[in-house]
Amino acid sequence: MFDIYAAFERILNDGQIATPLAAILALTELLENSDAGTMFELVKALNDGAEALKQKSSNPISINAGCELFIAFVTLFPHDSDNFTNLKKELILQGQNYAAEALTYRKKIAELAFGFIKDGSVILTHSYSRVVMQTLLLAHKRKRISVFVTEARPRGLGIKTAEELTAAGVPTTVILDSAVAYVMDKVDFVLVGSEAVVESGGLINAVGSNQIAIIARAANKPFYALAESYKFHRLFPLSQYDLPSHNSKILSFPRLPLPDSSTPETTSSVAKSSTSPPTQSQPDLVSPKITQEQISQNNPDVDYTRPDLITLVFSDVGSLTPEGVSQYLVGMFAG
Repeated sequence: MFDIYAAFERILNDGQIATPLAAILALTELLENSDAGTMFELVKALNDGAEALKQKSSNPISINAGCELFIAFVTLFPHDSDNFTNLKKELILQGQNYAAEALTYRKKIAELAFGFIKDGSVILTHSYSRVVMQTLLLAHKRKRISVFVTEARPRGLGIKTAEELTAAGVPTTVILDSAVAYVMDKVDFVLVGSEAVVESGGLINAVGSNQIAIIARAANKPFYALAESYKFHRLFPLSQYDLPSHNSKILSFPRLPLPDSSTPETTSSVAKSSTSPPTQSQPDLVSPKITQEQISQNNPDVDYTRPDLITLVFSDVGSLTPEGVSQYLVGMFAG
Protein backbone atom coordinates (compact mmCIF):
# COMPACT_ATOMS: atom_id res chain seq x y z
CA MET A 1 0.00 0.00 0.00
CA PHE A 2 1.31 3.44 -0.91
CA ASP A 3 2.54 5.45 2.11
CA ILE A 4 1.94 9.08 1.20
CA TYR A 5 3.60 10.48 4.31
CA ALA A 6 6.81 8.51 3.65
CA ALA A 7 6.80 9.89 0.10
CA PHE A 8 6.21 13.40 1.45
CA GLU A 9 9.15 13.16 3.89
CA ARG A 10 11.45 11.76 1.19
CA ILE A 11 10.59 14.63 -1.17
CA LEU A 12 10.97 17.20 1.61
CA ASN A 13 14.56 16.05 2.19
CA ASP A 14 15.45 18.04 -0.92
CA GLY A 15 16.41 21.39 0.58
CA GLN A 16 15.03 23.32 -2.40
CA ILE A 17 11.49 21.95 -2.13
CA ALA A 18 9.06 23.80 0.15
CA THR A 19 6.38 22.03 2.18
CA PRO A 20 3.40 22.87 -0.12
CA LEU A 21 5.36 21.69 -3.16
CA ALA A 22 6.34 18.47 -1.39
CA ALA A 23 2.64 17.88 -0.68
CA ILE A 24 1.80 18.41 -4.37
CA LEU A 25 4.50 15.96 -5.47
CA ALA A 26 3.37 13.40 -2.88
CA LEU A 27 -0.20 13.63 -4.20
CA THR A 28 1.16 13.23 -7.74
CA GLU A 29 2.86 9.99 -6.67
CA LEU A 30 -0.42 8.93 -5.08
CA LEU A 31 -2.04 9.37 -8.51
CA GLU A 32 0.61 7.13 -10.04
CA ASN A 33 -0.07 4.41 -7.47
CA SER A 34 -3.84 4.76 -7.39
CA ASP A 35 -6.10 2.08 -8.88
CA ALA A 36 -9.07 4.48 -9.06
CA GLY A 37 -11.25 3.85 -12.08
CA THR A 38 -13.40 6.98 -11.99
CA MET A 39 -12.86 10.66 -11.31
CA PHE A 40 -14.96 10.38 -8.14
CA GLU A 41 -12.68 7.63 -6.80
CA LEU A 42 -9.59 9.60 -7.80
CA VAL A 43 -10.65 12.77 -6.01
CA LYS A 44 -11.63 10.74 -2.94
CA ALA A 45 -8.18 9.11 -2.91
CA LEU A 46 -6.54 12.54 -3.13
CA ASN A 47 -8.69 13.92 -0.29
CA ASP A 48 -7.86 10.88 1.86
CA GLY A 49 -4.17 11.31 1.08
CA ALA A 50 -4.31 15.01 1.97
CA GLU A 51 -6.03 14.18 5.25
CA ALA A 52 -3.33 11.61 6.06
CA LEU A 53 -0.65 14.25 5.55
CA LYS A 54 -2.46 16.78 7.74
CA GLN A 55 -3.02 14.30 10.58
CA LYS A 56 0.72 13.60 10.91
CA SER A 57 1.80 17.24 10.94
CA SER A 58 1.79 19.53 13.97
CA ASN A 59 1.60 22.54 11.65
CA PRO A 60 -0.58 21.56 8.66
CA ILE A 61 -0.96 25.07 7.18
CA SER A 62 1.61 24.75 4.39
CA ILE A 63 0.49 21.18 3.64
CA ASN A 64 -3.11 22.38 3.40
CA ALA A 65 -2.13 25.06 0.89
CA GLY A 66 -0.38 22.58 -1.43
CA CYS A 67 -3.05 19.89 -1.17
CA GLU A 68 -5.85 22.40 -1.73
CA LEU A 69 -4.17 23.75 -4.85
CA PHE A 70 -3.51 20.34 -6.39
CA ILE A 71 -6.97 18.92 -5.69
CA ALA A 72 -8.57 22.04 -7.18
CA PHE A 73 -6.33 21.62 -10.24
CA VAL A 74 -7.37 17.98 -10.68
CA THR A 75 -11.05 18.84 -10.25
CA LEU A 76 -11.02 21.78 -12.68
CA PHE A 77 -8.50 20.43 -15.21
CA PRO A 78 -9.81 20.84 -18.79
CA HIS A 79 -9.05 17.80 -20.91
CA ASP A 80 -9.92 16.05 -24.14
CA SER A 81 -8.69 12.58 -23.12
CA ASP A 82 -10.70 9.76 -24.67
CA ASN A 83 -10.42 7.51 -21.59
CA PHE A 84 -9.72 7.72 -17.88
CA THR A 85 -6.29 6.06 -18.07
CA ASN A 86 -5.02 8.77 -20.42
CA LEU A 87 -6.53 11.43 -18.17
CA LYS A 88 -4.62 10.06 -15.17
CA LYS A 89 -1.37 10.11 -17.17
CA GLU A 90 -2.02 13.70 -18.21
CA LEU A 91 -2.73 14.77 -14.61
CA ILE A 92 0.48 13.11 -13.39
CA LEU A 93 2.50 14.80 -16.13
CA GLN A 94 0.95 18.19 -15.38
CA GLY A 95 1.69 17.79 -11.66
CA GLN A 96 5.35 16.98 -12.35
CA ASN A 97 5.67 19.85 -14.82
CA TYR A 98 4.14 22.28 -12.32
CA ALA A 99 6.62 21.22 -9.63
CA ALA A 100 9.55 21.70 -12.01
CA GLU A 101 8.30 25.16 -12.98
CA ALA A 102 7.60 26.08 -9.34
CA LEU A 103 11.31 25.69 -8.54
CA THR A 104 11.93 28.81 -10.66
CA TYR A 105 9.48 30.94 -8.66
CA ARG A 106 12.01 32.09 -6.06
CA LYS A 107 14.24 33.54 -8.76
CA LYS A 108 11.27 35.44 -10.24
CA ILE A 109 10.32 36.81 -6.83
CA ALA A 110 13.92 37.81 -6.04
CA GLU A 111 14.18 39.76 -9.29
CA LEU A 112 10.83 41.44 -8.65
CA ALA A 113 11.66 42.44 -5.07
CA PHE A 114 15.16 43.55 -6.09
CA GLY A 115 13.66 46.62 -7.78
CA PHE A 116 12.40 47.84 -4.39
CA ILE A 117 15.80 47.58 -2.70
CA LYS A 118 17.84 50.78 -2.89
CA ASP A 119 21.62 50.96 -2.70
CA GLY A 120 22.68 51.25 0.95
CA SER A 121 19.47 49.73 2.32
CA VAL A 122 19.31 48.47 5.89
CA ILE A 123 16.89 45.53 5.99
CA LEU A 124 15.25 43.68 8.87
CA THR A 125 14.32 40.04 8.30
CA HIS A 126 12.87 37.37 10.56
CA SER A 127 13.59 33.65 10.96
CA TYR A 128 14.75 31.74 7.84
CA SER A 129 13.21 31.81 4.36
CA ARG A 130 14.72 30.43 1.17
CA VAL A 131 13.07 33.04 -1.03
CA VAL A 132 14.22 35.86 1.27
CA MET A 133 17.75 34.44 1.22
CA GLN A 134 17.75 34.34 -2.58
CA THR A 135 16.50 37.95 -2.71
CA LEU A 136 19.10 39.22 -0.24
CA LEU A 137 21.96 37.41 -1.97
CA LEU A 138 20.87 38.81 -5.34
CA ALA A 139 20.73 42.32 -3.87
CA HIS A 140 24.18 41.86 -2.32
CA LYS A 141 25.70 41.08 -5.72
CA ARG A 142 24.50 44.35 -7.24
CA LYS A 143 24.02 46.77 -4.36
CA ARG A 144 25.24 47.55 -0.87
CA ILE A 145 22.92 46.20 1.81
CA SER A 146 23.09 45.51 5.53
CA VAL A 147 20.78 43.09 7.33
CA PHE A 148 19.44 42.81 10.85
CA VAL A 149 18.19 39.29 11.61
CA THR A 150 16.04 38.31 14.59
CA GLU A 151 16.94 35.20 16.57
CA ALA A 152 13.41 33.92 15.87
CA ARG A 153 12.80 31.91 19.00
CA PRO A 154 11.78 29.21 19.80
CA ARG A 155 13.39 27.51 16.79
CA GLY A 156 16.20 30.04 16.50
CA LEU A 157 16.25 29.90 12.69
CA GLY A 158 17.46 33.48 12.46
CA ILE A 159 20.91 32.19 13.41
CA LYS A 160 20.93 30.06 10.25
CA THR A 161 20.01 33.12 8.16
CA ALA A 162 22.79 35.17 9.75
CA GLU A 163 25.39 32.45 9.23
CA GLU A 164 24.56 32.06 5.53
CA LEU A 165 24.49 35.81 4.91
CA THR A 166 27.77 36.34 6.75
CA ALA A 167 29.39 33.52 4.77
CA ALA A 168 28.29 35.32 1.57
CA GLY A 169 29.86 38.58 2.75
CA VAL A 170 26.65 40.42 3.68
CA PRO A 171 27.06 42.71 6.73
CA THR A 172 24.72 41.04 9.21
CA THR A 173 23.80 41.50 12.87
CA VAL A 174 21.63 39.17 14.93
CA ILE A 175 19.22 40.94 17.28
CA LEU A 176 17.02 39.68 20.09
CA ASP A 177 13.35 39.22 19.22
CA SER A 178 12.64 41.67 22.04
CA ALA A 179 14.94 44.29 20.42
CA VAL A 180 12.87 44.79 17.25
CA ALA A 181 11.36 48.09 18.43
CA TYR A 182 14.83 49.24 19.54
CA VAL A 183 16.35 48.70 16.08
CA MET A 184 13.40 49.72 13.89
CA ASP A 185 14.53 53.35 13.51
CA LYS A 186 17.72 52.13 11.82
CA VAL A 187 15.77 50.02 9.29
CA ASP A 188 14.58 51.04 5.81
CA PHE A 189 12.06 48.20 5.49
CA VAL A 190 11.14 44.72 6.73
CA LEU A 191 11.39 41.68 4.45
CA VAL A 192 9.91 38.33 5.53
CA GLY A 193 8.98 35.02 3.97
CA SER A 194 5.75 33.11 4.51
CA GLU A 195 4.20 29.84 5.51
CA ALA A 196 1.03 30.90 3.73
CA VAL A 197 -0.77 33.96 2.40
CA VAL A 198 -4.46 33.69 3.22
CA GLU A 199 -7.66 34.81 1.55
CA SER A 200 -7.87 38.05 3.51
CA GLY A 201 -4.45 39.02 2.16
CA GLY A 202 -2.95 38.40 5.60
CA LEU A 203 0.23 36.47 6.29
CA ILE A 204 1.00 33.32 8.26
CA ASN A 205 4.68 33.14 9.10
CA ALA A 206 7.16 32.30 11.87
CA VAL A 207 5.87 33.51 15.23
CA GLY A 208 6.99 37.07 15.86
CA SER A 209 6.14 38.29 12.36
CA ASN A 210 2.94 39.90 13.60
CA GLN A 211 4.60 41.99 16.28
CA ILE A 212 7.34 43.04 13.83
CA ALA A 213 4.61 44.22 11.43
CA ILE A 214 2.88 46.18 14.21
CA ILE A 215 6.15 47.88 15.15
CA ALA A 216 6.97 48.60 11.49
CA ARG A 217 3.55 50.23 11.04
CA ALA A 218 4.06 52.36 14.16
CA ALA A 219 7.47 53.47 12.82
CA ASN A 220 6.05 54.05 9.31
CA LYS A 221 8.38 51.48 7.72
CA PRO A 222 7.30 49.24 4.79
CA PHE A 223 6.60 45.60 5.61
CA TYR A 224 7.12 43.34 2.58
CA ALA A 225 6.25 39.63 2.38
CA LEU A 226 7.64 37.19 -0.19
CA ALA A 227 5.48 34.21 -1.13
CA GLU A 228 5.40 31.68 -3.94
CA SER A 229 1.89 31.36 -5.38
CA TYR A 230 1.62 27.74 -4.19
CA LYS A 231 1.55 29.19 -0.67
CA PHE A 232 -1.69 31.09 -1.36
CA HIS A 233 -4.28 29.46 0.87
CA ARG A 234 -8.09 29.66 1.05
CA LEU A 235 -8.18 30.35 4.76
CA PHE A 236 -9.76 33.35 6.47
CA PRO A 237 -8.52 33.61 10.08
CA LEU A 238 -9.98 36.37 12.24
CA SER A 239 -7.47 35.93 15.06
CA GLN A 240 -4.40 33.97 16.09
CA TYR A 241 -6.66 31.28 17.52
CA ASP A 242 -8.33 30.52 14.18
CA LEU A 243 -5.13 29.03 12.72
CA PRO A 244 -5.19 25.26 12.04
CA SER A 245 -1.93 24.95 13.99
CA HIS A 246 -3.50 26.27 17.21
CA ASN A 247 -4.39 23.78 19.94
CA SER A 248 -5.36 23.91 23.61
CA LYS A 249 -1.81 23.13 24.78
CA ILE A 250 -0.38 26.34 23.31
CA LEU A 251 0.11 29.06 25.95
CA SER A 252 -1.70 26.95 28.55
CA PHE A 253 -1.13 27.25 32.29
CA PRO A 254 0.33 24.19 34.04
CA ARG A 255 -1.92 22.49 36.58
CA LEU A 256 -0.42 22.64 40.05
CA PRO A 257 -1.34 20.05 42.70
CA LEU A 258 -3.71 21.46 45.30
CA PRO A 259 -3.99 20.28 48.93
CA ASP A 260 -7.00 18.11 49.65
CA SER A 261 -9.16 20.36 51.81
CA SER A 262 -11.75 17.64 52.45
CA THR A 263 -9.78 15.92 55.24
CA PRO A 264 -9.60 17.38 58.75
CA GLU A 265 -5.83 16.99 58.89
CA THR A 266 -5.34 18.99 55.70
CA THR A 267 -7.84 21.65 56.75
CA SER A 268 -6.22 22.17 60.11
CA SER A 269 -2.72 22.21 58.63
CA VAL A 270 -3.76 24.78 56.03
CA ALA A 271 -5.35 26.95 58.73
CA LYS A 272 -2.28 26.61 60.90
CA SER A 273 0.08 27.56 58.10
CA SER A 274 -2.01 30.65 57.30
CA THR A 275 -1.94 31.93 60.88
CA SER A 276 1.41 30.79 62.19
CA PRO A 277 4.66 32.48 61.23
CA PRO A 278 7.15 30.30 59.34
CA THR A 279 9.57 28.40 61.51
CA GLN A 280 12.95 26.90 60.78
CA SER A 281 11.40 23.41 60.84
CA GLN A 282 9.23 24.17 57.79
CA PRO A 283 10.88 23.08 54.50
CA ASP A 284 11.71 25.73 51.90
CA LEU A 285 9.71 25.67 48.66
CA VAL A 286 11.76 24.44 45.69
CA SER A 287 11.27 26.38 42.45
CA PRO A 288 10.58 24.08 39.47
CA LYS A 289 13.09 24.05 36.62
CA ILE A 290 11.74 25.45 33.34
CA THR A 291 13.55 24.22 30.24
CA GLN A 292 13.77 25.70 26.75
CA GLU A 293 12.02 22.58 25.44
CA GLN A 294 9.05 23.19 27.74
CA ILE A 295 8.87 26.81 26.60
CA SER A 296 8.96 25.75 22.93
CA GLN A 297 6.21 23.17 23.41
CA ASN A 298 3.98 25.73 25.12
CA ASN A 299 4.40 28.38 22.40
CA PRO A 300 3.18 28.69 18.78
CA ASP A 301 5.45 28.16 15.76
CA VAL A 302 3.56 30.63 13.55
CA ASP A 303 1.33 33.65 13.88
CA TYR A 304 -1.08 35.64 11.72
CA THR A 305 -0.36 39.15 10.44
CA ARG A 306 -3.38 41.22 9.41
CA PRO A 307 -3.50 42.51 5.81
CA ASP A 308 -3.61 46.17 6.88
CA LEU A 309 -0.09 45.77 8.31
CA ILE A 310 1.37 44.46 5.04
CA THR A 311 2.64 46.89 2.40
CA LEU A 312 3.09 44.47 -0.52
CA VAL A 313 3.30 40.75 -1.22
CA PHE A 314 5.93 39.85 -3.83
CA SER A 315 5.04 36.66 -5.67
CA ASP A 316 5.79 34.90 -8.93
CA VAL A 317 2.47 36.29 -10.20
CA GLY A 318 3.53 39.88 -9.47
CA SER A 319 3.70 42.43 -6.68
CA LEU A 320 0.30 42.39 -5.02
CA THR A 321 -1.45 44.45 -2.40
CA PRO A 322 -3.26 42.35 0.22
CA GLU A 323 -6.51 43.13 -1.66
CA GLY A 324 -4.86 41.87 -4.85
CA VAL A 325 -4.05 38.57 -3.14
CA SER A 326 -7.74 38.12 -2.32
CA GLN A 327 -8.73 38.75 -5.93
CA TYR A 328 -6.07 36.39 -7.25
CA LEU A 329 -7.18 33.60 -4.91
CA VAL A 330 -10.77 33.92 -6.02
CA GLY A 331 -9.73 33.65 -9.66
CA MET A 332 -7.28 30.80 -9.01
CA PHE A 333 -9.90 28.53 -7.49
CA ALA A 334 -12.71 29.56 -9.84
CA GLY A 335 -11.10 27.68 -12.72
